Amino acid sequence: MAPTVLITGASQGIGKATALLFAQKGYNIVLAARQADRLNAVAEELREAGHSALAVPTDVRLFSDVNALVNRAIEHYGSVEVLINNAGIYISGPVEHFSLDEWHQAIDTNLWGYIHTIHALLPHLLAQGKGTIVNVSSVGGKAAIPYLTPYTTSKFAVAGLTQALHTELAPKGIHVCGIYPNLIKSEFLERAIFVGQDADDQQQRRQQVEQILQVPGVEKPEDVAQAIWQAVAQQRAEVIVGTANLSVALNNLLPGLMQWLFRRTFKNQDSYNDQP
Repeated sequence: MAPTVLITGASQGIGKATALLFAQKGYNIVLAARQADRLNAVAEELREAGHSALAVPTDVRLFSDVNALVNRAIEHYGSVEVLINNAGIYISGPVEHFSLDEWHQAIDTNLWGYIHTIHALLPHLLAQGKGTIVNVSSVGGKAAIPYLTPYTTSKFAVAGLTQALHTELAPKGIHVCGIYPNLIKSEFLERAIFVGQDADDQQQRRQQVEQILQVPGVEKPEDVAQAIWQAVAQQRAEVIVGTANLSVALNNLLPGLMQWLFRRTFKNQDSYNDQP
């Protein structure tokens, strides 16, 4: 019987690319995301290619949604072997301009969304004595990035969650791994939140990220999907993706300089006296 993978944030970007790859590897695919139309389009694409796919519209911020998702996946396929936590939101700007609601959007999606799926599925994985949990974090979970404070807070939390689960669950047959990409050429800007001193500052921050995504060498969703497959197939504890390796290495070697460069890169209209 074919194994089953459950993927959150599966309607586009990394999630969609991962679904297509795992389907090619012989998995049944359970797709979860908030946008039902896009989610169903991915499921139909998979079915037309001869793969088995189940689309379940889900808001990972709501445990009731996630619990229903997991129950439906197990009811439909009998078991789930792999969970890929990928749903997330990018949020950028000076920390003093973020509202508590915007903090909650970042933490509730990027962290609680992962906790919800793990909490709902873990009893099933433990009962069958095997399984894999993949948490897609970010280079922002390895190097603290100023002006992305809510985002990097959530991603550091995901990194800690992943490492603790890896250590605790390995003796119980559950493999847990973390994926750490840099910015990826995908549709994440559609959902991104930008704050600033004024509307012009917010727009400049969005344009800045758009420009970064045009730089040659920026990874694509398919690159992250391959990293996720490598983590599952090779039982890797973590995979740092492409250019994120350089960012992490430089941050470890020259943390003061990297923090200065991050500030200079993301400050936009924020003014202060700064030196490396």
